[in-house]
Amino acid sequence: MAYTDIDDPSLYFNTLIWTGASTASGRDFTGVGFQPDLVWCKTRNASNGHKWFDSVRGAGKSLQSESTSAEVTNDGNGYIDSFDSDGFSSVAGSTNNYNFNNSSTTIVAWNWKAGGSASSNSNGSITSSVSANTTAGFSIVTYTGSGSNATVGHGLGSVPQVVIVKDRTNNIGNTNWNVYHAGNTSEPATDVLALNGDSATSDSNIYWNDTAPTSSVFSLGTAGQVNDSSDNYVAYCLTEKQGYSSFGSYTGNGNADGPFIYLGFRPAWCMFRNTTGDKWSIYDAKRSPSNVVDDNIRANLSDAEVDQSGKEVDFLSNGIKIRTNSGEWNGNGHNIIFFAFAEAPFTNSSGVPCNAR
Repeated sequence: MAYTDIDDPSLYFNTLIWTGASTASGRDFTGVGFQPDLVWCKTRNASNGHKWFDSVRGAGKSLQSESTSAEVTNDGNGYIDSFDSDGFSSVAGSTNNYNFNNSSTTIVAWNWKAGGSASSNSNGSITSSVSANTTAGFSIVTYTGSGSNATVGHGLGSVPQVVIVKDRTNNIGNTNWNVYHAGNTSEPATDVLALNGDSATSDSNIYWNDTAPTSSVFSLGTAGQVNDSSDNYVAYCLTEKQGYSSFGSYTGNGNADGPFIYLGFRPAWCMFRNTTGDKWSIYDAKRSPSNVVDDNIRANLSDAEVDQSGKEVDFLSNGIKIRTNSGEWNGNGHNIIFFAFAEAPFTNSSGVPCNAR
């Protein structure tokens, strides 16, 4: 059996970086290598919000991972108006164009490929719309809450380690980005983290109904954050694929010679979170093309990118080496979860090792 089914991870995940040229015009972005279904954008040198666009909710509709706000249509700071065969296109907003093409603004966009057009899924007690990429282990799911304990089909055909749910309409008031992660303590089905916050894990069965996801559905409790009868939701579901993605946890040692996390691939992108409470930290190999990797963007903050000298990591051919004693991702005895996607598998489907960085 081959080590991996994905020899070229850039067919399913890729990062673009660019500098804006004009405050008044839109722009076509190419070089992604596929038609993306999720585009997550962030200005690097300015304090502006994160922007999530996906093909299931539809072009022009954005959410912000640092915010509890509802979905916005045609953002005044610029928005994506189409998902294209090799990237996406943006238009200038009515206010300015900070999100995509503001003069001298540096911007990053992380792109994932799901399954294109969504289809109806009736595997759960709530019927959902699903765009699923079973090869890459990623699906985008939309559904309307029921207010009662429920299940929702995710379309992956294998158990997701990660489910991220956001209320799109916020009819119950502003709501968090609610994260299920299989590495979040010993009982993840009762635990939830907020992608937009830095608090410790919350222990409650009203989010996931004290039930872990299965190969066909994820479960919902009665929390309005994930399942109010009057609200529409989006869920991003991820399952590990050997040589391409990994969603796990490690225990910090509080030492500058920190843990090595085996991934089975050279990472292109990684996000860390200390479950005892701290910020969400994102690193990628495009913004930091050589070790040490230290250009950090916080998923829960609108802040500009930070050069985290003294709080670095190394991206290696088979995993990540922590090079800091910082409590954020190496607190002594702390549980730190991670989300990682590959630049190259450690060994490809023909048994050939990839090159170390």
